[in-house]
This record gives sequence, structure tokens and C-alpha cells, in this order.
Amino acid sequence: MSGFDRNVLQFDPEARAEALGARLGEAVLRRLKRRGLVVAVSGGIDSACVAALAARALGPKRVFALLLPERDSAAESTVLGKKLCERLGIAYQLFDIAPVLEASGCYAMREAAVRSVFPAFKAGMRWKIAMHGDRLGSERLNVFYVVVEDEAGRATRVRLTPQAYLQIVAATNFKQRTRKMLEYFHADRLVYAVAGTPNRLEYDQGFFVKLGDGNADVKPIAGLYKSQTYALARHLGVIEEICARAPTTDTYSLEQSQEDFYFSVPYQELDLILWAKNHAVPAADVARELGRTPEQIRRVYEDVDQKRRATAYLHAPPLLLEDVPELRPFEVAAPG
Repeated sequence: MSGFDRNVLQFDPEARAEALGARLGEAVLRRLKRRGLVVAVSGGIDSACVAALAARALGPKRVFALLLPERDSAAESTVLGKKLCERLGIAYQLFDIAPVLEASGCYAMREAAVRSVFPAFKAGMRWKIAMHGDRLGSERLNVFYVVVEDEAGRATRVRLTPQAYLQIVAATNFKQRTRKMLEYFHADRLVYAVAGTPNRLEYDQGFFVKLGDGNADVKPIAGLYKSQTYALARHLGVIEEICARAPTTDTYSLEQSQEDFYFSVPYQELDLILWAKNHAVPAADVARELGRTPEQIRRVYEDVDQKRRATAYLHAPPLLLEDVPELRPFEVAAPG
């Protein structure tokens, strides 16, 4: 017996909802001394789960949701976000951030970077960036490409230079930082705290923008693996259309999965592999249970470590160059 099987992430959703709800209420009302919680609702499972948990923990009248689409957002995301808020009975506001992004140069700087590797690119063409690399299938390094679709629907794939890739990502990060600016405006206005929505997979592997979606006063589901987030969301009454929706970045005009862009392994397997690594389970035991080879699991273990090293900067607080004693030590209970 290896002590590892596919059921390791199963849990009692009511018990977890009760525990997280109690901690969230304690964090917001007593530790942070705020009146409620602001949640940016994207139409995806993570923000939906956080909104539903907040409504249960604090009451719907103490939760304020923001729907913040822009020109690359799928129309379905806004429709689902509205439907969720109405189901939960929470107040919400819709604000299109495209004009802010246009004025900041977000779109222009991204398109200039695409054009640097694909000169035929024109405004209005649908596109995305995608990663070439499969941690389960090869030792190849993760390489990023831009995929551009022409007017006839034909897709062209071109490898990005490091400079073009970095400029696209840097400009795209305006989206998350603009959203966060608006979240804190409403938090200040209402005397609310701001909720972060990363699940454990995203939090551990650095799949967030520093001072963007990575910035929050409390992160209620950072202890939940992605598959657990789906399970808890269903238990909390999140609408089925969101619970049945595959994870996407909803960041580029062409549809893009999180697997294509960042993780390279389906979340259902990556959740289990990350749990196994966190519990020092030998790669051979994981491989046996998942029907993979030990070498494949070893590669994913290495990729987990590499992403942790590469994204340590995202987690880092500001550095102080001299010792400055904490004036008011503060600690909020972490999720389960």
C-alpha cells in the first residue's frame, strides 16, 4: 500500500464551508474590522466560490460584487456573473474597464509586441499566447507562442521572443491591476475588505499578478485545491453553468485554457500530484495510481519546484533595508 489514492482530496463540504465561513467572518469583522467584503466576480469557479462563501459567512447584504469586463472578456462571463449575484442575493455593479485600459496603453503595447513577431497582425484579429510544453509528456522547456487567427478563421502560430512575451504579459497585467484599483475604491467607500480568489493551485504556483489579483485583505480559498473549489462551490449553491465551466484565463480574444497558458497539466491530475508532493509521496506511488510513469511524475514535481522558485517574487512583501519593529503585530487565521 502506498498511502496515496485518487480520493485524497475528498472532504466533507458542509464541514469545510462551516469552518471557512467562521474564519472568514472572524477575519473580516473582528481582525480587519471591516463591515463586509468586496469580491470581483469573473464568471469563473474561484470567484463564484468566494462570493458564495462570503454570502454564507457574512450575509448577502455584507457582500458587494464587481463585474469588470473589458474588450477581450467573453460575453458569457458577464452573463454568468450577473446570474450568480442574483442567485446569491448580493449587490453588484458592472463596470467596463476597456476605456481605462485603452488610455493606459494596455492594448496598444500588447499589439505592438505581437506585431514584432507577426508583422501581418492587424487590430481586430483574435489572438492569444500559448505555452508549448507538456510536463507529463516531455523534458522540453516551456516555450511561448502567439496564436493569431485571420479573417478567414485560419490560425497561425509564431514563437515569441523573450522581449515580446514580457511586453505582452506586462501590458496584460494592467487588467488585473485596474480591477484591483476599483475593488479598493469600493472597499474604501463601503469600509469593506477585499477578497482574493486564488485557489491553492494558483496560490502555490504563482498564477496571479503582483498587486493585481494577487493583492487582497483575505484569501478565503487559498487552502483549497482546484477540484475542491468546484466541490465546495456546488455545495454552496453556485449556479450549474459556472460549476460546469472549464477554467479559462478569459484574458485574450481567442479562448485560452489555464493549462495551455501556464500549468501544462490538467488540474484534476495536477491537484493530486501537488498534494502528493506536499506530502512527500514517492513519484512511483503517484505514477501507479494515476497510470503514469515515475519519470512523468518526477517531471511535474520538478516543474512545481521551478514555478515556486520563479514566482517567489510575487509572494514577497516589500523589503526593508533596516530593522523596523512591527508597531501593531497582526495575524489573520489562515484557511484550513
